[in-house]
Amino acid sequence: MSTTSRLSLNQATIKHADLETALTVTREAGIESIGLWREPVAEVGLEVACRMLADSGLRFSSLCRGGFFTVEKEPSRRDALDEVRRAIDETAALHAAGAEGSAPVLVIVAGGLPEGSRDLAGARARVSEAIAAVAPHARASGVQLAIEALHPMYVSDRAVVSTLGQALDLAEAFDPDVVGVVIDSFHVFWDPQLLPQIRRAGRGRRIASYQVCDWATPLPADALLARHYPGDGVIDFGSMTREVEQAGYRGDIEVELFNADIWATPFAEVARRTRESFAEAVTPYMLSTTAK
Repeated sequence: MSTTSRLSLNQATIKHADLETALTVTREAGIESIGLWREPVAEVGLEVACRMLADSGLRFSSLCRGGFFTVEKEPSRRDALDEVRRAIDETAALHAAGAEGSAPVLVIVAGGLPEGSRDLAGARARVSEAIAAVAPHARASGVQLAIEALHPMYVSDRAVVSTLGQALDLAEAFDPDVVGVVIDSFHVFWDPQLLPQIRRAGRGRRIASYQVCDWATPLPADALLARHYPGDGVIDFGSMTREVEQAGYRGDIEVELFNADIWATPFAEVARRTRESFAEAVTPYMLSTTAK
């Protein structure tokens, strides 16, 4: 069994590749799984995307993304909820099209503070209300909503959920088969409560996805593009990965990179470097190389 059998290439890592190219590059690199984004799927249409995924033989590890529902006013709030329901339907279809071992996971990014607001508590309460509104549709569709905590520097514009603990506080109001969490190394590595919160997530069967990339300084002017290959920065993948594995997670592990230099690199080279960095920085700390 390959030491990278559980590696999934998140499509954002080769952002400028269309869906057909992304699937081909992933497969030819010997990577067995892919995490997809809604925009490239929409470019070809869901039915075609499902057929392409099925033909590729790849597993489907997640769809990114739903959420951004901290808005306060109608009809924007209602529109945001309807959009998440559409994303749930897309996730269910892609999961069915993926190879055995695919995961019906829709990544949820909460959304930032509404313009002019300073009410973090109120925004987080609206996130909980929104998840409650779409959870029945997720359950009926067999999809798990995976709340992703984002680094606090994104709290104003992208996610009022900043720690794994906050994500779990939201998730634990729901059945774990319906709402779980994403553990993204870039966003949570700094948290002194990270390891106990991973254990908490494991006890509750809440780990829906584990995503890895590295943090290195100086950050670029656009901090969204600050992600590096695993092993090229300061994150301790040993302790984090061991804890995630010991918590019982055996799904695919996505490498998701937002980095302008990486995006300008030939796709095949990025896929090769992703596989190599994963094997060096993450695989040694995994308990199983076989996705389940």
